[in-house]
Amino acid sequence: MILRRVARPLLASIFIMGGVNALRQKEGHAEVAKPFLDKAADKTIRRKAGESPESLPGDPVTMVQVDAAVKIAGGTLLALGVLPRVASAMLLSSLVPTTFAVHAFWEEKDPEQRQQQLIEFMKNAGLAGGLLLGVADTGGKPSLGWRARHAAEEAGHHVQGAAGVVQRKAGVAATKSSMAAEKAAAKAAKAGGKAGKKAGKAGKAAGMVAGGTKGKAKAAKAASLPASAVLLKTAKTAGPVLAGKRGKRMCRRMPSITH
Repeated sequence: MILRRVARPLLASIFIMGGVNALRQKEGHAEVAKPFLDKAADKTIRRKAGESPESLPGDPVTMVQVDAAVKIAGGTLLALGVLPRVASAMLLSSLVPTTFAVHAFWEEKDPEQRQQQLIEFMKNAGLAGGLLLGVADTGGKPSLGWRARHAAEEAGHHVQGAAGVVQRKAGVAATKSSMAAEKAAAKAAKAGGKAGKKAGKAGKAAGMVAGGTKGKAKAAKAASLPASAVLLKTAKTAGPVLAGKRGKRMCRRMPSITH
């Protein structure tokens, strides 16, 4: 975007110039930063333990050189649009301590110096606001927060969709299993009916076979008896029948004899 290509070099120019000036006049900047470094050293744990400020790491000249290098590197990256958010964070980390070290207006006794330092302090505060915008600028792309929320929503939709699919599949499977159970029960009942019919037919056939076997046995027994025995048996069977017939005839004749 054209606006970013113009705004980033404008914002970075003052930091690059400040870093170059700090390298050229590092002793002067070190003298200005020394009171701030001494106050910071007084508040450390090792200072409270009795160590001297000279034993603490952090030479003012070295600190000025490091700060200048950070400003030049961060400003160059920001001006070229290379990792602009990281470059803005680098410049912001350099600007805040520098502002409190150099432009501590609340410590000035002279009203004019206090007013001048206040103006410089507010200028740096404005630069800090611009750097914060640079840190938050995504170049038109979605931010990390939006991406996280969007990913969470998509994950929720996927989970709900998967749950719905699982429920539908479970319902289909339950329906199929119930239909299969009904079919199995119907087949079992049909098989039971066929088995009953077959059993009835088998029983009937067995009865017929048993009757036929019994008749054959009687016929074989009768065939094995002698002729006299057969005649005797026939006589025994026919005797009562003949006797009954004769008795009936005699009973019919008796009234005529009585008269």
